[in-house]
Amino acid sequence: MSDTPRSGAVVTGAGRGLGREIARLLAARGHTVHVTDVDGAAAGETARLVGGETTSGTLDVRDDEACQAVARHVLDRAGRLAVWVNNAGVICTGPAWEQDAATRRFMVEVNTLGTMNGTLAALGPMRAAGAGHVVNIVSLAGLIGVPGETVYSASKHAAVGFSLATLSDLRIAGDRGVDISCVCPDGIWTPMLFDKLDDPAAALSFSGRLLQPHDVVRVVDRVLDNPRPVVAVPAWRGLQVRTLDALPGLAVRLGPAIQRLARRQQRRYARKLGPGTLRPGG
Repeated sequence: MSDTPRSGAVVTGAGRGLGREIARLLAARGHTVHVTDVDGAAAGETARLVGGETTSGTLDVRDDEACQAVARHVLDRAGRLAVWVNNAGVICTGPAWEQDAATRRFMVEVNTLGTMNGTLAALGPMRAAGAGHVVNIVSLAGLIGVPGETVYSASKHAAVGFSLATLSDLRIAGDRGVDISCVCPDGIWTPMLFDKLDDPAAALSFSGRLLQPHDVVRVVDRVLDNPRPVVAVPAWRGLQVRTLDALPGLAVRLGPAIQRLARRQQRRYARKLGPGTLRPGG
């Protein structure tokens, strides 16, 4: 489905992997896409591959002023900002007590504050136009506490909470044409997980069917046509983790057994996705 011509879109963390594929989607939908990444060269490569009127720039999502500048750039160039996808994210695994303050701060600043910065940068022009859609790529880890990914999970919970509360604030303020959606996928075979196959702390990222970027892109495409506050990918995993989240005592008691099962699945993936495996997205 094509959107109105000359509508601008932004994707953060689009230098490779899922972000690159989302940029392709938005271009196919008729948007003038601006791809960003903390690695400017990678963002430039995405723009080259997507082609058309796609542009790129270096962006550290922790920098609020830089996010605001990107929104102004796209508004000046395309006339309106229709879609902003907050895809940038980082993961460092292990119990919280094994991570130093700098590591904890890094994850919270990128995953939580970066989502906030991008969302708020987009909301200015979107509210002024009375239309727009912010899509936040979160994680199933934002719906339930994940052992081994403790601080990462906390940062994603905060992103979901911020998104839902901001959406409520928009409706209270009378903004009916601006939407915020959280897409919460299970583990995706992208660069974020490439070095986690032998990391026991990351086992739960491999506990379900490992997704490919196109699995998530299809959901983003549907959400752009039919906005929803939270969408889990796949849906059955969302139901599973929400059930456990509603029973926190049970979830904690089952934690060791779930971790053991996840570790077995991770080892199976390690054998299947060993050296020489095609790694999508660069």
